[in-house]
Amino acid sequence: MRANVFHGVNRFGIEDVKTPRAGPGEAVIQMTLTTVCGTDLHIVRGEFPVKPGLVIGHEPVGVIQELGPGVTGYQVGDRVLVGAITPCGQCRACLSGQAAQCGHGDGWEQAGGWRLGNTLNGAQSESILVPSAQANLAPIPDELTDEQVVLLSDIASTGFSGAESAGVRIGDAVVVFAQGPIGLCASIGARLMGATLVIGVDGDESRLKMARRMGVDVVLDYRQQDVVAEVRRLTGGGVDVAIEALGTPQTFESCLRCLRPGGTVSSLGVYSGKLQIPYDAFAAGLGDYRIVTTLCPGGKERMRRLMEVVRSRRVDLSPLITHRFRLADIQEAYALFGERRDGVFKVAIQP
Repeated sequence: MRANVFHGVNRFGIEDVKTPRAGPGEAVIQMTLTTVCGTDLHIVRGEFPVKPGLVIGHEPVGVIQELGPGVTGYQVGDRVLVGAITPCGQCRACLSGQAAQCGHGDGWEQAGGWRLGNTLNGAQSESILVPSAQANLAPIPDELTDEQVVLLSDIASTGFSGAESAGVRIGDAVVVFAQGPIGLCASIGARLMGATLVIGVDGDESRLKMARRMGVDVVLDYRQQDVVAEVRRLTGGGVDVAIEALGTPQTFESCLRCLRPGGTVSSLGVYSGKLQIPYDAFAAGLGDYRIVTTLCPGGKERMRRLMEVVRSRRVDLSPLITHRFRLADIQEAYALFGERRDGVFKVAIQP
């Protein structure tokens, strides 16, 4: 089959690889739609270590091609969505309610679960092997299209979880730093959780425009104003929750400075450098602040719930898909997405 294979920094492309076969408890999915994600850019730029020879991509939608022994309740030909994180449902992490940290029975010593396109061969391919299929194949309702559900696999699950982990409550004020795909989904998630004021911060005009289109209450351009001062003015002293969705020390510090006493910082960013907290931004430890981190929740029940949110018309993420490419043109798709050309937001990839 054809797949996008990573070989080293800025060395990746489409090549022939062995088509996967389903072993016990596994399934092979014939891909119908996937995406290019920010994490994929981190990988090809050498900012996120993966083994050479790995197939990249982690937002898969497809049709069941083969079922291994022990997988029941599914049929070849069923349309399914698979989360970016593929928990086994049986290891210590899963049974402790931390499925995103699943080690597939191999222990729980390192942060980060089994992720497609990161520790497992991924979705930018013609077919993908899904481990622990019974726990990870989420049937897609007939009335939903591939484009309506593909973003649920990672960016929606991750973004929404930023608001969920923070415990956003009805009437809360929330600021979200960065309005890229993850950050915008965090903003949408805060509204779903009951926040009555959601403030989005970015410096990219196309992202600011998309945030307005998707219903963010107030959009601030950090290039043109003192964002921390404006957030504190708008909220009468600080937000209840600040969500960091970029992964830089500067945005993390800004989140702290926007908080009211007793507020929560919810971190979704992946930090590749040293993260320091100035004592004054942290209120010298006296502010009763809470800091939480979250990795993308996966598994079929998470996917089912997210699809119900879409099916009930609580949210429509399909406008976030701004460009479409064939798998054969993956290099062009990465260039467009990485350079943020032509107002790109999310790129869909078809085999």
